[in-house]
Amino acid sequence: MKFRWWAVKAGQQVASDIGDSAHFLSLDVGLESAWSAISDHVRDDFGRLDILVNNAGITGFMSHPGPFDPEHFNLDSWHAVHRVNLDGVALGCKYAIGLMKHSPAASIVNISSRSGMVGIPAAAAYASSKAAVRNHTKSVALYCAEKGYPIRCNSIHPGAILTPIWEAMLGDGEARQQAIAAIAADIPLQHMGTPQHVAFAALYLASGESNYVTGTELTIDGGILAGSAARPPTSDEE
Repeated sequence: MKFRWWAVKAGQQVASDIGDSAHFLSLDVGLESAWSAISDHVRDDFGRLDILVNNAGITGFMSHPGPFDPEHFNLDSWHAVHRVNLDGVALGCKYAIGLMKHSPAASIVNISSRSGMVGIPAAAAYASSKAAVRNHTKSVALYCAEKGYPIRCNSIHPGAILTPIWEAMLGDGEARQQAIAAIAADIPLQHMGTPQHVAFAALYLASGESNYVTGTELTIDGGILAGSAARPPTSDEE
């Protein structure tokens, strides 16, 4: 699998900033042998795992031609999206459980999407994979509780978060700003989110502050799924 240079560079920089205690490793999340190898690395170097955030995800828009709707989708694209978004999460949970079950307290955080809560006609594979992540999270949470493992598992469902995955949809220049403004207009809080908004949610679910929370989902979407396209009044309406 070809890793995107910006992702590798960013990961290396984060590890460098943290210092010698941080290790950066590239991982093909859809390949079980890669998970097995990284699991061995964690066990050999750290002895156990306390936190896993399954964060890899693709829409398929940049690597396969469309359309992506339920009637016309390409099966190769469908499989590619599910390989990363769903298989990657399932394998991550599988190997994390083995590393975490002897930990004093551990947490798995699966990054799903707003699309995992509602249907998205123009991105059927993406929505399908993210909905499956939501449900698999609950299965993992209940399995670990049933086994008496000290492992919690929860999912985060971001809405419109300004990350590189949006680049293919936003365009450049003035068109980009218009696209961002159009998206923001449909968000009750009137702006797109940032990666930091999601990071704070992941930090909460990974920490002991959430030690009575498992099998649930946390939506970070500026209010989109609250059920109303609320917006501040304009000057003419005030």
